[in-house]
Amino acid sequence: MTDSTFQRHVVYPQTIEYDVVNANNLFQPQNPALLSAGKTRNSRRFVVVDHNVEKHYSTEIQNYFEYHQVDAKIFTFPGGEENKTIEYYLAIVRELDSFPIHRRDEPIIAIGGGVLTDVTAFVASTYRRGVPHIKVPTTLMGYVDASIGIKTGVNFNGNKNRLGSFQAPQKVLLDKSFLRTLPQRHILNGVCEIIKLAVIKDAELFHMLEMYGQQSVESHFQNDEGGRILDRAIAGMLEELQPNLFEEELARKVDFGHTFSYGLETDHEADLFHGEAVLLDIILSVVIAKSRNLLTEEDTGRIFELIHKLGISLDIALLEPELLWQSLEERTYHRNGLQRVPMPHGIGTCVFINDINANEIEENIKLLEEWMVVKHGNA
Repeated sequence: MTDSTFQRHVVYPQTIEYDVVNANNLFQPQNPALLSAGKTRNSRRFVVVDHNVEKHYSTEIQNYFEYHQVDAKIFTFPGGEENKTIEYYLAIVRELDSFPIHRRDEPIIAIGGGVLTDVTAFVASTYRRGVPHIKVPTTLMGYVDASIGIKTGVNFNGNKNRLGSFQAPQKVLLDKSFLRTLPQRHILNGVCEIIKLAVIKDAELFHMLEMYGQQSVESHFQNDEGGRILDRAIAGMLEELQPNLFEEELARKVDFGHTFSYGLETDHEADLFHGEAVLLDIILSVVIAKSRNLLTEEDTGRIFELIHKLGISLDIALLEPELLWQSLEERTYHRNGLQRVPMPHGIGTCVFINDINANEIEENIKLLEEWMVVKHGNA
């Protein structure tokens, strides 16, 4: 009797394709964008809508689907980081399962902020092992960051996005008119992500923020200059994401501001928005970069002056050395054993460092406090 072995190497090439497009006035019945993927005749749509969107647009949404004779089930999601939970994931799945949709030609539609699109995309990635979905971001954070990639997830066991997947949408539909009704704090929350991109990879975007950022914030990005800032920020984000959609390369420029912010968000979930945590991370990273001679005094001053000019206030008392060190250690696990912390090397370029220690964090928090007192008379 002879031993036999079987070995087969399986390769399945996968192409990821999706469109990110400007689509104004989405709920006008004559606009086909919402139904531009999947079948429309005798069809159904499961639609997850943020409660604030539902408050402002419920009649338009209902009228849209009735006009197109599409049977739509509307599920209202409360939004907010505190609701990015496995319980809400399951609540959506239960509603979806009671309103069956075709597996391939009746995509789920997610209309809301980044939390909603993350949770709904996770539902889509797991229901029947994957059904298509469309994202419609209605917050600035979702518009420039959360909705345009392929990451999905929910928070679990006290950790952000601990459960999740990679699932590309069929389409991301961008309608900046949704930004008109956002509270100012939510506008500034999204601006923090645009600042991130400008500092770490796009000096021209930084200049645009210096020139037109203030008026764009005041108009909720409804002005022409604001539109150009949004388009450039999204193009820059996609430029970074597209070659590395599944994060095979763990040294990522777009992780700037996402090292120390992890702990800040986890510890202060009820009081701190994502962008606010990211910006606290950014300003500490900027001070570390300056202390390492990666940034000049002039460039450091420009960054702080931009933040001040845009009207963003920061509570640097939240920067507790032990919490930030723990956050860095957790991110090191996430980044496969190396810190891989992006640091600006001049405005618009970056390097990655792997040797930050606890003392350096503590020392630079003190330097940041001194800087804030000198520049703005407060900490």
